[in-house]
Amino acid sequence: MKRRALLASTAFLSLAREAAAQEPFPSRPIQMIVPFPPGGVADITGRPTAHVMGRLLKQSVVVQNKPGAGGSVGAALAARAAPDGYTVLMALSSISVLPVADRLQGRAPAYELDQFAPIALISADPTVLVVREDGPYKTLKDLVDAAKARPGTINYGSSGVYGTLHVAMEIFAGAADIKLFHIPYQGGGPAVAALLGGQIDALASGPSAAIGQIKAGKMRALAVWGDKRLASLPEVPSMKELGYDATFYIWSGLFAPAATPQSIMAVLRDAARRTAEDPEFKEAMAKVETPIAYLDAPEFKTFLDRDSQRLRVAVERIGKVPEN
Repeated sequence: MKRRALLASTAFLSLAREAAAQEPFPSRPIQMIVPFPPGGVADITGRPTAHVMGRLLKQSVVVQNKPGAGGSVGAALAARAAPDGYTVLMALSSISVLPVADRLQGRAPAYELDQFAPIALISADPTVLVVREDGPYKTLKDLVDAAKARPGTINYGSSGVYGTLHVAMEIFAGAADIKLFHIPYQGGGPAVAALLGGQIDALASGPSAAIGQIKAGKMRALAVWGDKRLASLPEVPSMKELGYDATFYIWSGLFAPAATPQSIMAVLRDAARRTAEDPEFKEAMAKVETPIAYLDAPEFKTFLDRDSQRLRVAVERIGKVPEN
C-alpha cells in the first residue's frame, strides 16, 4: 500500500509539474528587482517600465527595491532566481563592473555577467556632474581649481564603491588630473539627498534623478559626460567641449536569469518592445526627461559586450579601493 501511495504521489507531482510547464506565461505576477533604493536612475526607469509591461502582459509587474553593495545584492538575488520568467532585473551599466571590482578587492564575485540573459535596453543617458546651487562652485573650472589647490579634500557621493556614479567621477578625475574624496552611499537616491543636505560637495547623477532639483534651483549642473550637450539641459557644457576626455553613459536594461527558456524570453522581449513603443510609457519617460534607447536582446548583447569592455578598463585603472 505504501509503495502504491508513493507511486501515486510521484505521478501526481509529475503531472503537476507538466501542468505548470504548460501554463501560459505569465499566469501570475512578475517580480522586477531594482538593486538600488527608490529615487535613483534604475528605480525611475523601472517603475514606469513595470507599470506598462504589467498592463500589456495582463499580470502585475511588481518593483522590489533590493539595495546594497553598489547593486551587487539585488543583482545576485536575480542571478539566483528560478529561470521561469517571474523574476527580472532592471540593472544599470554597473552590472558589468561589479564582478571585476569584486576580484580587484580580493572577493569572490557576488554574481557573474553570464548568469544573465539580456531582454532589452530601455534607456541611456549621459551622466551629469552636479553641485548645490548655493555652493561655491559655479563652473567646472571652479571645482577643478579647488581640487588642485586642496587635493583629496573635495568630496563626492556615489551609489556605491565601483558603482555607476563612482566610475563616472573617477573617469573625470583622471581626465582632469585631480584627486577627489569618495563617499559611497546605498544608491543614487541617498547620494542626491546627501548633496542637498550638505554632506557632500559634488555628485555624478543621471539626468532623471537630478533634473527636478536643477529646475527647482537646488542643484547646479556643471557639465555632462556625453560627447555633446543634453537636449534637456542645453545650457550645460559637455566634458568634451571643456577639454576633458571623459565620456560616460548611465543605461538601464532588463535582464532575466540566463537559463530562462527561449519561449518565455520571447514573451518578455515582446513586452519590452511594446512598452518602449507605448504612449503612456513615452509620456512617463518624458516627464523625467529620460530618453528611451530601446534595443532588443541581440543588439543589446552587442552593446553590452562593448560597454563592458570599456568599463572594465576604467575600473582596472582605478584599482583596489579602500572601503573603510
